[in-house]
Amino acid sequence: MTEREYNDCVKNYADNVYRFVLKNCQHVEDSKDLVQVAFEKLWINREKVNNEKCKSYLFTVAYNAMIDLLRKKKRVQLEDNFTEGAMGYADLKYNSQRIIEEAFMRLGEVSRSLVLLKDYEGYSYEEIGIITKLNPSQVKVYLHRARIQLRAYIVSPENVV
Repeated sequence: MTEREYNDCVKNYADNVYRFVLKNCQHVEDSKDLVQVAFEKLWINREKVNNEKCKSYLFTVAYNAMIDLLRKKKRVQLEDNFTEGAMGYADLKYNSQRIIEEAFMRLGEVSRSLVLLKDYEGYSYEEIGIITKLNPSQVKVYLHRARIQLRAYIVSPENVV
């Protein structure tokens, strides 16, 4: 990969990688750091990475770095002491965006990534398998289960407006 191809890769895929990571991490600074890590590894390995495979390579590196970060954060977790009343519970109760985000965050790390890669980024099952190191049939099964879990939470009686 030449310097020009690398710059084209940055221009074409930086926003996509950032959105993918941000949807999973829910933290702007961590997401920026993970995107930086992905492009740094691409630059270091530019001689080994085929230009046609740079998008897949970036998402794979970002996915692996994100999983590492999420696992690390899971071990050290801070607790919010806010009550629902203090946060304006009446305003939040019927907020469909909040319900969808809650449902999404209830998914496991892998399931969340699969939903984002398939439904948000538009990857094929085979491409997702390469990124997540799963075979295409595992991707289909895990994705199906994740969608069932999302649907169950979103349409539960306490979340229906």
